[in-house]
Amino acid sequence: MRLMADFQNFKRRTEKEKSDIYAFANEKIVKELLDVIDNFERALAAGNDGDKFLEGMEMILKQLLSVLERAGVSEIKCLGEDFDPNFHNAVMTEDSTEYESGKVTEVLQKGYILNSRVVRPAMVKVAN
Repeated sequence: MRLMADFQNFKRRTEKEKSDIYAFANEKIVKELLDVIDNFERALAAGNDGDKFLEGMEMILKQLLSVLERAGVSEIKCLGEDFDPNFHNAVMTEDSTEYESGKVTEVLQKGYILNSRVVRPAMVKVAN
């Protein structure tokens, strides 16, 4: 009886490990692609409206984000939300009349989740 219970526990544990391997197999490449996305967004922010080259870059960025979304990657929404150390990395605090104490006032670098795991926490400013 004990042997059967041990076997069932082993079987469940290996199934979970197998499931995790499939769910998070792309984590390393996703982390590298997030830097590429950051650079795309910086380039677009620095450009001039109406520039055809920038419009093309924006289309490529949207396509890349769409591919990542289908792979289970999602952006951590945090502006105006309560600071959560599981999803946010507070790098600054500031006095704010617009936000309550403990709320995220500015996102300095976007954070992302792959399936249910934080790939990169968002770097944020938090209200005092």
